[in-house]
Amino acid sequence: MKTTVRDVMTRDVVTVTGSTPFKDIALALIEGGVSAVPVLDDDRRVVGVVSEADLLRKEEFREQFYREGYRPPLRARLRHPKGREKAAGDTAAELMTSPPVTVPPEAPVASAARLMDSRDVKRLAVVDGEGRLVGVVSRRDLVKLFLRGDEEIAAEIRDDILDRALWTDTSGVTVEVRRGVVTLSGWMERRTEAAIAARMTGRVHGVVDVVDRLTWKHDDSRWEAG
Repeated sequence: MKTTVRDVMTRDVVTVTGSTPFKDIALALIEGGVSAVPVLDDDRRVVGVVSEADLLRKEEFREQFYREGYRPPLRARLRHPKGREKAAGDTAAELMTSPPVTVPPEAPVASAARLMDSRDVKRLAVVDGEGRLVGVVSRRDLVKLFLRGDEEIAAEIRDDILDRALWTDTSGVTVEVRRGVVTLSGWMERRTEAAIAARMTGRVHGVVDVVDRLTWKHDDSRWEAG
């Protein structure tokens, strides 16, 4: 069963509006135990995100340091060209990063992970078709997938892969899972089918690694290559 963002996202989300003052945002981050909050409009549409880093611009780009001859490192100025503007911000609308990076709840978790990596963000606002907030998914939420129990992982491999997805005899296959590492042993009819079984096993959420000890009765790999 493919795990979606809806399955792992946080639904009880700390949010602010565009008019929320600086110190109230800081308080929301601390009391909520989060590192960023979505900024919503009157229709609960996500218009931006304010993070701890956005608030810290006020220190990093503080005018008094400029008067003392200090300038933030070039790397910081290149990464945050609007740093000085945000340093002068007093409300969420002035501090937020916009447009926000969002994902639909039905998206596969793998897609969410790739989006986080490509956009260099630690969390995504989860929105419906109208852009309204339904949750937030973070890197931590995705990491939790690796905490699945060994028995749960083994059951999914047996039921969803060996018994349903593979249209071949898998009665000779044994599945063992220890701390997320899956060992496939036993036999299958064809070498290519054994390779497919190992590859599909590696795609199961929570699998850390696959140890392929499968043997086969017929080596059809050369025929497949031809």
